[in-house]
Amino acid sequence: MTAEPNPDRRSQRARRAILDATFELAVANGYAKLTIEAIAARAKVGKPTIYRWWPSKGAVALDALNERIGHTTDFPDTGDIAADLAHQITAVAAMFLGDVGAVYRGIIGEAQHDPALNAAVRATIIEPRAQQCAARLDAAVAAGQLRADLPTRSMVDLFYGPLYYRFLLGDPAGVPRTPDLVPKIINGLRPA
Repeated sequence: MTAEPNPDRRSQRARRAILDATFELAVANGYAKLTIEAIAARAKVGKPTIYRWWPSKGAVALDALNERIGHTTDFPDTGDIAADLAHQITAVAAMFLGDVGAVYRGIIGEAQHDPALNAAVRATIIEPRAQQCAARLDAAVAAGQLRADLPTRSMVDLFYGPLYYRFLLGDPAGVPRTPDLVPKIINGLRPA
């Protein structure tokens, strides 16, 4: 006697196939050419299966991207804020120069005219990582490594603004040099 198929396992298999197909297609053909039809065909699922979980190609691509990023951008805490920032920004820069960056750039472009996707990018990619960085900067302020008269969220902008600027405006040669700015920014943020 054969057991009844487990719908949860089938759903997880379908979800995994959809996320993998989305990322692979976006990398192979470019984000602009990504379609729900192509994702469904590659994942061997129907379009309604995709739309059951995601409202748009941007939403499914964002989930696929977030899974690929995983813990790559986690923030270390060695006690040396300059080393920790340089390490983390180097990891993000390397990620931006690869397949993840290509897909992320497409999602960010689409998010400019899709308010729901824009909010999702902020909620799932930007905000959690900005909070993690701000928490690490708060610890550095408390340890006397950084000045206390500037909000740490403003410091986050100082460190990551140049990286996003270079990444989004097509300066691939500048992206890997962004960690070189960390000591200069840190010097401006040291207590007087």
